[in-house]
Amino acid sequence: MILAVFTIGGILTIATLLANVLLVKMTAKESRSCYYPNIFLVLVGLLLLGVASIAPKVDLLGAGFGGWGIAALFSAAIGFIITSIIDAYQNVTA
Repeated sequence: MILAVFTIGGILTIATLLANVLLVKMTAKESRSCYYPNIFLVLVGLLLLGVASIAPKVDLLGAGFGGWGIAALFSAAIGFIITSIIDAYQNVTA
């Protein structure tokens, strides 16, 4: 189960980073829309963790709702860090 959560988290992280890099490159410097995929993953992760505490055991691709929630929150955290670094270097005026 732990391997499934790591795999799901890694795949979500790669997908989120690709979306974030595209949004950073395509939007204006003042826009913060590049962070929207990460905010969405945080909300989905918290929702899945909440459902995991109420719903009976459900297995989706080797992980339950709690595993999916943890993977989504992990992906959002890594996405926030890397996107903020890319956004900071994109907005440098030196």
